[in-house]
Amino acid sequence: MRLNECLERIRPLDREACLACERRWDSIAKPLKSLGKIEENLIQMAGIQRTSQIHLHKKALVIMCADNGVVAEGVTQTGQEVTAIVAENFLKEKSCAAIMCRDTQTDIYPVDIGMAADVPTVINRKVAYGTRNMAKEPAMTREEAVCAIETGISFAEELYHQGYDIIATGEMGIGNTTSSSAVASVLLEKPVEQMTGRGAGLSTEGLRRKIQVIQSAIAKHQPEKSDPVDVLAKVGGFDLAGLTGIYLGAAAMGMPAVMDGFISGAAALAAVRLCPQAENYILASHVSKEPAGAMILEALHKSPSLTCGMCLGEGTGAVALFPLLEMGLHIYEKMSTFSQIEIEDYVPLE
Repeated sequence: MRLNECLERIRPLDREACLACERRWDSIAKPLKSLGKIEENLIQMAGIQRTSQIHLHKKALVIMCADNGVVAEGVTQTGQEVTAIVAENFLKEKSCAAIMCRDTQTDIYPVDIGMAADVPTVINRKVAYGTRNMAKEPAMTREEAVCAIETGISFAEELYHQGYDIIATGEMGIGNTTSSSAVASVLLEKPVEQMTGRGAGLSTEGLRRKIQVIQSAIAKHQPEKSDPVDVLAKVGGFDLAGLTGIYLGAAAMGMPAVMDGFISGAAALAAVRLCPQAENYILASHVSKEPAGAMILEALHKSPSLTCGMCLGEGTGAVALFPLLEMGLHIYEKMSTFSQIEIEDYVPLE
């Protein structure tokens, strides 16, 4: 599906389904609204799926894997060869995300959208062998950025046709906290130093260098904040652009997409700037420990369901939300109503 077609297909949520779901929650024999975000998330899912009979049978984690040329500037603790190693480990249950997927019965899909190496076991949707070094030139061409977004859209569409009900978003790419900080700084019009953290573990000197590199790249390329594609192309990454497409594609197909932490949050921000209606199809899992995590949630009008001090990435926070959603759905479906146990309904009080 092309980007413009996808944007045109994204509709408002089904408010009748939301209201029906809320009425069901309010009829259950417990204090009103007492399950908080669990209830809110399921009401949102009802609107997304356009039915109060919520289905959560098939779950997927999509991990967009890509390399970033800016690694050459010394903004990371490890080299970009780690991206391919970790991407392969997703399929061997040797990563946090893979183990969590096994425990939650979630299918895991690592996608090579722009790694510098070829990994035969990883799904190949490669746009290019990594981005260029944004400190010296734009990370990608506009055409490459659009291609990466449309790759994500198409992958979400494929999962929909395979019967998946929900998608968790994840990423893997050494250097992608640098690109995410750059994208978030431009889109939120916030100073780079407020949006940039230590990533996987930088020294104070490393953090200072990372901030300077981002500031220099933004000043050099002048990404246009009103044009998210331009921002992604100039200072983003293939993983970010791919995840932007996942959010848009899921919205177009009527599927909820669970946002992970800071990096997938930066992609969600780009998606919502491309189509404000897409915001309604995104569920927030947790608030990242990275400095910009809470600011991105606020910009997306989201509150986290989990507060765990996480900043691992890979989709770990998004997958961690699945058990809560499933427990909530079981309560929603199975718990007795006030009338069934013959007690008076709770009513809202002042």
